[in-house]
Amino acid sequence: MSSTENIAIIGAGLSGLTLALALYQHGIPCTIYEARDAPLNIGGAVMLSPNALRILDILGVYERIRPEGYDFDHLHFRTPSDEPFDTYEFGDSKKYGYSGMRIYRHVLITELSAMIKEANIPINYQKKFQRVVSETTTDVTWVFDDGTTATATCLIGADGIHSRVRKYLYPELEPRFMNAMGVTAAVPTSQLQIPEGYQLPVTIMNKLHGAFVIAPQLKDGSEVLIGRQKRAAQLDREGWNQLMNDKEWCVDFLRDGINDFPAIVQRAVSDISPSNINLWPFYMVPKLDKWSSEHSRVIILGDAAHAIPPTAGQGINQAFEDVYTYALTLAKRGDTSLERALKIWQQGRQERVDKVLELNAQIDKRRMPKASDQEESEAGGDFDLEWLYKPELEAIVEKWLGEGLE
Repeated sequence: MSSTENIAIIGAGLSGLTLALALYQHGIPCTIYEARDAPLNIGGAVMLSPNALRILDILGVYERIRPEGYDFDHLHFRTPSDEPFDTYEFGDSKKYGYSGMRIYRHVLITELSAMIKEANIPINYQKKFQRVVSETTTDVTWVFDDGTTATATCLIGADGIHSRVRKYLYPELEPRFMNAMGVTAAVPTSQLQIPEGYQLPVTIMNKLHGAFVIAPQLKDGSEVLIGRQKRAAQLDREGWNQLMNDKEWCVDFLRDGINDFPAIVQRAVSDISPSNINLWPFYMVPKLDKWSSEHSRVIILGDAAHAIPPTAGQGINQAFEDVYTYALTLAKRGDTSLERALKIWQQGRQERVDKVLELNAQIDKRRMPKASDQEESEAGGDFDLEWLYKPELEAIVEKWLGEGLE
Protein backbone atom coordinates (compact mmCIF):
# COMPACT_ATOMS: atom_id res chain seq x y z
CA MET A 1 0.00 0.00 0.00
CA SER A 2 1.56 3.29 -1.04
CA SER A 3 2.26 6.04 1.46
CA THR A 4 -0.17 8.36 -0.29
CA GLU A 5 -3.17 6.28 0.70
CA ASN A 6 -5.13 6.88 3.88
CA ILE A 7 -7.00 4.48 6.15
CA ALA A 8 -9.99 5.59 8.22
CA ILE A 9 -10.52 3.88 11.59
CA ILE A 10 -13.97 3.93 13.18
CA GLY A 11 -13.61 3.70 16.95
CA ALA A 12 -11.03 5.15 19.36
CA GLY A 13 -11.13 2.24 21.78
CA LEU A 14 -8.25 -0.11 22.47
CA SER A 15 -8.37 -1.77 19.04
CA GLY A 16 -8.68 1.43 17.01
CA LEU A 17 -5.91 3.30 18.82
CA THR A 18 -3.52 0.34 18.69
CA LEU A 19 -4.25 -0.16 15.00
CA ALA A 20 -3.36 3.46 14.32
CA LEU A 21 0.02 3.04 16.06
CA ALA A 22 0.70 -0.20 14.17
CA LEU A 23 -0.06 1.48 10.83
CA TYR A 24 2.07 4.48 11.79
CA GLN A 25 5.01 2.15 12.48
CA HIS A 26 4.84 1.02 8.86
CA GLY A 27 4.43 4.53 7.47
CA ILE A 28 0.77 4.00 6.53
CA PRO A 29 -1.31 7.17 7.15
CA CYS A 30 -4.60 6.89 8.98
CA THR A 31 -7.32 8.98 10.62
CA ILE A 32 -9.43 7.96 13.62
CA TYR A 33 -13.11 8.83 14.09
CA GLU A 34 -14.85 8.43 17.45
CA ALA A 35 -18.51 8.97 18.31
CA ARG A 36 -17.81 10.22 21.84
CA ASP A 37 -16.49 13.69 22.59
CA ALA A 38 -13.29 12.64 24.39
CA PRO A 39 -11.05 9.60 25.00
CA LEU A 40 -13.00 6.76 26.59
CA ASN A 41 -12.91 6.70 30.39
CA ILE A 42 -15.20 3.77 31.02
CA GLY A 43 -15.01 0.18 32.18
CA GLY A 44 -12.83 -1.64 34.63
CA ALA A 45 -9.49 -3.36 34.18
CA VAL A 46 -8.48 -5.71 31.38
CA MET A 47 -6.14 -8.71 31.49
CA LEU A 48 -3.28 -8.67 29.00
CA SER A 49 -1.43 -11.89 28.20
CA PRO A 50 2.13 -12.14 26.77
CA ASN A 51 1.00 -12.28 23.12
CA ALA A 52 -0.65 -8.86 23.49
CA LEU A 53 2.07 -7.40 25.70
CA ARG A 54 4.69 -8.28 23.10
CA ILE A 55 2.70 -6.29 20.52
CA LEU A 56 2.39 -3.35 22.89
CA ASP A 57 6.12 -3.57 23.59
CA ILE A 58 6.98 -3.44 19.88
CA LEU A 59 4.74 -0.39 19.52
CA GLY A 60 6.42 1.35 22.46
CA VAL A 61 3.37 1.15 24.74
CA TYR A 62 4.45 -1.49 27.26
CA GLU A 63 7.07 0.53 29.13
CA ARG A 64 4.63 3.43 29.44
CA ILE A 65 1.87 1.34 31.04
CA ARG A 66 4.06 -0.97 33.08
CA PRO A 67 4.18 1.32 36.15
CA GLU A 68 0.36 1.15 36.36
CA GLY A 69 -0.23 -2.58 35.82
CA TYR A 70 -0.48 -5.50 38.24
CA ASP A 71 1.68 -8.46 37.17
CA PHE A 72 0.67 -12.08 37.76
CA ASP A 73 1.33 -15.50 36.24
CA HIS A 74 -1.63 -17.73 37.12
CA LEU A 75 -5.39 -17.67 37.50
CA HIS A 76 -6.56 -19.86 40.37
CA PHE A 77 -9.81 -21.77 40.77
CA ARG A 78 -11.41 -23.00 43.96
CA THR A 79 -14.37 -25.18 44.85
CA PRO A 80 -17.55 -23.88 46.56
CA SER A 81 -15.99 -24.98 49.87
CA ASP A 82 -12.94 -22.83 49.01
CA GLU A 83 -10.52 -25.65 48.24
CA PRO A 84 -8.04 -25.15 45.35
CA PHE A 85 -8.73 -27.41 42.37
CA ASP A 86 -7.25 -25.86 39.22
CA THR A 87 -4.88 -23.22 37.87
CA TYR A 88 -4.48 -21.62 34.45
CA GLU A 89 -1.23 -20.06 33.30
CA PHE A 90 -1.66 -16.48 32.08
CA GLY A 91 1.97 -15.45 31.77
CA ASP A 92 5.57 -16.18 32.73
CA SER A 93 8.42 -13.76 32.08
CA LYS A 94 10.97 -16.57 31.76
CA LYS A 95 8.91 -18.74 29.40
CA TYR A 96 7.12 -16.11 27.35
CA GLY A 97 8.98 -12.89 28.01
CA TYR A 98 6.15 -11.34 30.02
CA SER A 99 3.97 -12.02 33.01
CA GLY A 100 0.26 -11.41 32.62
CA MET A 101 -0.88 -7.87 33.42
CA ARG A 102 -4.08 -6.47 34.82
CA ILE A 103 -4.55 -2.78 34.10
CA TYR A 104 -7.39 -0.31 34.04
CA ARG A 105 -8.79 0.19 30.55
CA HIS A 106 -8.76 3.99 30.89
CA VAL A 107 -5.04 3.98 31.80
CA LEU A 108 -4.25 2.07 28.62
CA ILE A 109 -6.48 4.32 26.51
CA THR A 110 -4.91 7.45 28.03
CA GLU A 111 -1.40 6.29 27.09
CA LEU A 112 -2.45 5.15 23.63
CA SER A 113 -4.20 8.48 23.04
CA ALA A 114 -1.10 10.38 24.15
CA MET A 115 1.03 8.38 21.72
CA ILE A 116 -1.47 9.05 18.92
CA LYS A 117 -1.10 12.77 19.62
CA GLU A 118 2.70 12.55 19.70
CA ALA A 119 2.64 10.79 16.31
CA ASN A 120 0.38 13.54 14.88
CA ILE A 121 -2.24 10.97 13.88
CA PRO A 122 -5.54 12.83 13.35
CA ILE A 123 -8.35 11.85 15.69
CA ASN A 124 -11.80 13.35 15.30
CA TYR A 125 -14.25 13.13 18.21
CA GLN A 126 -18.03 13.59 18.02
CA LYS A 127 -18.04 11.87 14.63
CA LYS A 128 -20.53 9.01 14.82
CA PHE A 129 -20.37 6.71 11.82
CA GLN A 130 -23.77 6.13 10.26
CA ARG A 131 -23.41 4.16 7.02
CA VAL A 132 -21.35 3.59 3.89
CA VAL A 133 -22.56 5.69 0.96
CA SER A 134 -20.48 4.16 -1.83
CA GLU A 135 -17.54 1.85 -2.45
CA THR A 136 -15.38 1.53 -5.55
CA THR A 137 -12.26 -0.46 -6.37
CA THR A 138 -10.14 2.43 -5.07
CA ASP A 139 -11.98 4.07 -2.17
CA VAL A 140 -15.00 4.20 0.12
CA THR A 141 -17.25 7.09 1.15
CA TRP A 142 -19.43 7.18 4.26
CA VAL A 143 -21.67 9.57 6.16
CA PHE A 144 -21.70 10.57 9.82
CA ASP A 145 -24.77 11.21 11.97
CA ASP A 146 -24.17 14.97 11.62
CA GLY A 147 -24.67 14.68 7.85
CA THR A 148 -21.04 15.21 6.85
CA THR A 149 -19.24 12.70 4.64
CA ALA A 150 -15.66 11.49 4.27
CA THR A 151 -13.69 9.35 1.83
CA ALA A 152 -10.66 7.11 2.36
CA THR A 153 -8.78 4.31 0.69
CA CYS A 154 -10.01 1.85 3.33
CA LEU A 155 -12.50 2.03 6.19
CA ILE A 156 -11.80 -0.13 9.26
CA GLY A 157 -14.54 -1.01 11.72
CA ALA A 158 -12.86 -1.22 15.12
CA ASP A 159 -16.16 -0.29 16.74
CA GLY A 160 -16.88 -3.33 18.89
CA ILE A 161 -19.46 -6.07 19.09
CA HIS A 162 -22.34 -3.73 18.19
CA SER A 163 -20.40 -2.46 15.16
CA ARG A 164 -22.16 -0.10 12.79
CA VAL A 165 -19.51 -0.73 10.14
CA ARG A 166 -20.36 -4.43 10.18
CA LYS A 167 -23.89 -3.51 9.04
CA TYR A 168 -22.45 -2.74 5.61
CA LEU A 169 -21.19 -6.32 5.29
CA TYR A 170 -24.08 -7.97 7.17
CA PRO A 171 -27.17 -5.70 7.12
CA GLU A 172 -29.41 -8.18 8.97
CA LEU A 173 -26.95 -9.48 11.55
CA GLU A 174 -27.53 -8.66 15.20
CA PRO A 175 -25.25 -9.85 18.02
CA ARG A 176 -26.89 -12.69 19.94
CA PHE A 177 -27.49 -12.10 23.64
CA MET A 178 -26.06 -14.99 25.65
CA ASN A 179 -28.68 -14.74 28.41
CA ALA A 180 -26.00 -13.76 30.87
CA MET A 181 -24.60 -10.61 32.40
CA GLY A 182 -21.82 -9.64 34.73
CA VAL A 183 -21.56 -7.11 37.54
CA THR A 184 -18.24 -6.04 39.01
CA ALA A 185 -17.02 -3.62 41.66
CA ALA A 186 -13.69 -2.46 43.05
CA VAL A 187 -12.91 -2.73 46.78
CA PRO A 188 -9.77 -2.36 48.90
CA THR A 189 -7.78 -5.59 49.14
CA SER A 190 -7.47 -5.09 52.90
CA GLN A 191 -11.24 -5.56 53.21
CA LEU A 192 -10.89 -9.23 52.23
CA GLN A 193 -8.55 -10.18 55.11
CA ILE A 194 -6.88 -12.66 52.78
CA PRO A 195 -5.59 -15.76 54.59
CA GLU A 196 -1.87 -16.51 54.36
CA GLY A 197 -1.05 -18.52 51.25
CA TYR A 198 -4.37 -17.71 49.55
CA GLN A 199 -3.54 -17.06 45.89
CA LEU A 200 -5.08 -14.44 43.63
CA PRO A 201 -6.55 -13.85 41.08
CA VAL A 202 -9.12 -16.46 41.97
CA THR A 203 -12.44 -17.70 40.68
CA ILE A 204 -14.60 -19.47 43.27
CA MET A 205 -16.99 -21.84 41.55
CA ASN A 206 -20.61 -22.17 42.64
CA LYS A 207 -23.07 -24.18 40.57
CA LEU A 208 -26.14 -22.59 42.20
CA HIS A 209 -25.17 -18.91 42.15
CA GLY A 210 -22.46 -18.73 39.49
CA ALA A 211 -18.74 -18.16 39.88
CA PHE A 212 -17.33 -15.29 41.95
CA VAL A 213 -14.12 -13.59 40.78
CA ILE A 214 -11.52 -11.76 42.87
CA ALA A 215 -8.69 -10.14 40.89
CA PRO A 216 -6.05 -7.68 42.15
CA GLN A 217 -5.48 -4.45 40.28
CA LEU A 218 -3.28 -1.35 40.64
CA LYS A 219 0.47 -1.89 40.61
CA ASP A 220 0.70 -2.81 44.28
CA GLY A 221 -2.42 -4.99 44.30
CA SER A 222 -4.05 -2.74 46.92
CA GLU A 223 -7.40 -2.94 45.11
CA VAL A 224 -9.31 -5.94 43.81
CA LEU A 225 -12.05 -6.37 41.30
CA ILE A 226 -14.89 -8.48 42.61
CA GLY A 227 -17.54 -9.76 40.28
CA ARG A 228 -19.98 -12.44 39.31
CA GLN A 229 -22.14 -13.37 36.37
CA LYS A 230 -25.60 -14.89 36.19
CA ARG A 231 -28.29 -15.66 33.69
CA ALA A 232 -30.37 -12.64 32.69
CA ALA A 233 -33.23 -11.63 30.42
CA GLN A 234 -32.65 -9.57 27.30
CA LEU A 235 -33.05 -5.79 27.60
CA ASP A 236 -32.71 -2.97 25.10
CA ARG A 237 -29.96 -0.36 25.40
CA GLU A 238 -32.16 1.91 27.54
CA GLY A 239 -32.98 -1.01 29.81
CA TRP A 240 -29.33 -1.89 30.35
CA ASN A 241 -28.50 1.75 31.06
CA GLN A 242 -31.26 1.96 33.64
CA LEU A 243 -30.02 -1.21 35.31
CA MET A 244 -26.46 0.07 35.32
CA ASN A 245 -27.57 3.28 36.99
CA ASP A 246 -29.49 1.36 39.65
CA LYS A 247 -26.53 0.99 42.00
CA GLU A 248 -28.60 -0.50 44.80
CA TRP A 249 -29.73 -3.30 42.47
CA CYS A 250 -26.13 -3.93 41.40
CA VAL A 251 -24.96 -4.22 45.01
CA ASP A 252 -27.84 -6.59 45.79
CA PHE A 253 -26.84 -8.65 42.73
CA LEU A 254 -23.30 -9.02 44.04
CA ARG A 255 -24.59 -10.04 47.47
CA ASP A 256 -27.31 -12.45 46.31
CA GLY A 257 -26.91 -15.88 47.95
CA ILE A 258 -23.68 -14.74 49.52
CA ASN A 259 -24.07 -17.03 52.55
CA ASP A 260 -23.44 -19.94 50.19
CA PHE A 261 -19.96 -18.59 49.44
CA PRO A 262 -16.77 -18.73 51.55
CA ALA A 263 -15.98 -16.07 54.15
CA ILE A 264 -13.54 -14.23 51.88
CA VAL A 265 -16.37 -13.56 49.41
CA GLN A 266 -18.68 -12.41 52.17
CA ARG A 267 -16.06 -9.93 53.33
CA ALA A 268 -15.49 -8.82 49.73
CA VAL A 269 -19.12 -7.67 49.34
CA SER A 270 -19.52 -6.28 52.86
CA ASP A 271 -18.72 -2.70 51.81
CA ILE A 272 -19.15 -1.67 48.16
CA SER A 273 -18.91 1.87 46.84
CA PRO A 274 -21.61 2.48 44.19
CA SER A 275 -19.18 4.63 42.23
CA ASN A 276 -16.96 1.61 41.54
CA ILE A 277 -19.60 -0.62 39.91
CA ASN A 278 -19.73 -1.82 36.31
CA LEU A 279 -22.34 -3.92 34.54
CA TRP A 280 -22.26 -5.48 31.11
CA PRO A 281 -24.43 -7.95 29.19
CA PHE A 282 -22.73 -10.77 27.26
CA TYR A 283 -23.23 -10.93 23.50
CA MET A 284 -21.68 -13.06 20.79
CA VAL A 285 -21.26 -12.81 17.02
CA PRO A 286 -21.58 -15.97 14.89
CA LYS A 287 -18.59 -17.08 12.84
CA LEU A 288 -18.50 -14.78 9.82
CA ASP A 289 -17.59 -15.82 6.26
CA LYS A 290 -15.98 -12.51 5.42
CA TRP A 291 -14.37 -9.64 7.30
CA SER A 292 -14.03 -7.41 4.24
CA SER A 293 -16.37 -6.02 1.58
CA GLU A 294 -16.67 -6.83 -2.11
CA HIS A 295 -13.95 -4.38 -3.16
CA SER A 296 -11.92 -4.89 0.04
CA ARG A 297 -12.34 -1.25 1.05
CA VAL A 298 -14.37 -1.91 4.22
CA ILE A 299 -12.89 -4.21 6.89
CA ILE A 300 -13.96 -5.28 10.37
CA LEU A 301 -11.74 -6.70 13.11
CA GLY A 302 -11.67 -7.35 16.85
CA ASP A 303 -15.06 -7.80 18.49
CA ALA A 304 -16.76 -6.52 15.35
CA ALA A 305 -15.50 -9.63 13.52
CA HIS A 306 -15.32 -12.22 16.29
CA ALA A 307 -16.47 -12.00 19.89
CA ILE A 308 -14.51 -14.52 21.95
CA PRO A 309 -16.00 -15.85 25.23
CA PRO A 310 -13.90 -14.89 28.26
CA THR A 311 -12.88 -18.41 29.38
CA ALA A 312 -9.21 -18.11 28.34
CA GLY A 313 -9.10 -14.33 28.78
CA GLN A 314 -8.29 -13.76 25.11
CA GLY A 315 -10.93 -11.26 23.93
CA ILE A 316 -8.88 -8.06 23.87
CA ASN A 317 -5.64 -9.98 23.38
CA GLN A 318 -6.85 -11.48 20.11
CA ALA A 319 -8.10 -8.06 19.02
CA PHE A 320 -4.54 -6.76 19.44
CA GLU A 321 -3.31 -9.64 17.29
CA ASP A 322 -5.91 -8.67 14.65
CA VAL A 323 -4.76 -5.09 14.36
CA TYR A 324 -1.06 -5.85 14.47
CA THR A 325 -1.22 -8.59 11.82
CA TYR A 326 -3.52 -6.47 9.65
CA ALA A 327 -0.92 -3.67 9.60
CA LEU A 328 1.83 -6.22 8.88
CA THR A 329 -0.20 -7.71 6.04
CA LEU A 330 -0.62 -4.31 4.39
CA ALA A 331 3.07 -3.51 4.81
CA LYS A 332 4.38 -6.86 3.54
CA ARG A 333 1.86 -7.80 0.83
CA GLY A 334 4.09 -6.61 -2.01
CA ASP A 335 2.47 -7.40 -5.36
CA THR A 336 -0.35 -9.39 -3.75
CA SER A 337 -3.68 -7.70 -4.45
CA LEU A 338 -5.46 -6.09 -1.52
CA GLU A 339 -8.39 -8.47 -1.92
CA ARG A 340 -6.13 -11.52 -1.88
CA ALA A 341 -4.04 -10.23 1.02
CA LEU A 342 -7.12 -9.63 3.17
CA LYS A 343 -8.49 -13.11 2.46
CA ILE A 344 -5.14 -14.60 3.48
CA TRP A 345 -5.06 -12.44 6.63
CA GLN A 346 -8.61 -13.39 7.62
CA GLN A 347 -7.98 -17.09 7.08
CA GLY A 348 -4.83 -17.01 9.17
CA ARG A 349 -6.48 -15.02 11.94
CA GLN A 350 -9.59 -17.21 11.92
CA GLU A 351 -7.42 -20.30 12.40
CA ARG A 352 -5.90 -18.76 15.55
CA VAL A 353 -9.30 -17.62 16.82
CA ASP A 354 -10.66 -21.14 16.24
CA LYS A 355 -7.74 -22.55 18.21
CA VAL A 356 -8.55 -20.18 21.08
CA LEU A 357 -12.17 -21.34 20.98
CA GLU A 358 -10.95 -24.95 21.17
CA LEU A 359 -8.86 -23.99 24.21
CA ASN A 360 -11.94 -22.40 25.78
CA ALA A 361 -13.85 -25.65 25.31
CA GLN A 362 -11.03 -27.68 26.89
CA ILE A 363 -10.92 -25.35 29.89
CA ASP A 364 -14.70 -25.43 30.32
CA LYS A 365 -14.67 -29.22 30.19
CA ARG A 366 -11.93 -29.48 32.78
CA ARG A 367 -13.83 -27.21 35.17
CA MET A 368 -17.16 -29.03 34.89
CA PRO A 369 -18.22 -30.99 37.98
CA LYS A 370 -16.73 -34.50 37.92
CA ALA A 371 -17.22 -37.72 39.78
CA SER A 372 -14.88 -38.01 42.74
CA ASP A 373 -12.77 -40.70 41.04
CA GLN A 374 -12.15 -38.40 38.07
CA GLU A 375 -11.08 -35.27 39.87
CA GLU A 376 -7.48 -36.19 40.57
CA SER A 377 -6.75 -37.54 37.09
CA GLU A 378 -8.47 -34.84 35.04
CA ALA A 379 -7.97 -31.59 36.98
CA GLY A 380 -4.74 -29.68 37.36
CA GLY A 381 -1.66 -29.36 35.17
CA ASP A 382 -0.78 -26.61 32.73
CA PHE A 383 -1.97 -26.47 29.15
CA ASP A 384 0.68 -26.14 26.44
CA LEU A 385 0.30 -22.42 25.72
CA GLU A 386 3.51 -21.46 23.93
CA TRP A 387 1.60 -21.33 20.61
CA LEU A 388 -0.71 -18.74 22.18
CA TYR A 389 1.62 -16.65 24.30
CA LYS A 390 4.77 -16.61 22.17
CA PRO A 391 3.78 -16.28 18.50
CA GLU A 392 6.32 -14.86 16.07
CA LEU A 393 3.74 -12.71 14.32
CA GLU A 394 6.09 -11.20 11.73
CA ALA A 395 7.20 -14.66 10.60
CA ILE A 396 3.61 -15.92 10.73
CA VAL A 397 2.36 -13.14 8.44
CA GLU A 398 5.24 -13.68 6.02
CA LYS A 399 4.39 -17.38 5.94
CA TRP A 400 0.71 -16.60 5.30
CA LEU A 401 1.57 -14.38 2.39
CA GLY A 402 4.25 -16.71 1.07
CA GLU A 403 2.05 -19.78 1.10
CA GLY A 404 -1.11 -17.93 0.10
CA LEU A 405 -3.18 -20.19 2.43
CA GLU A 406 -6.34 -21.79 1.15
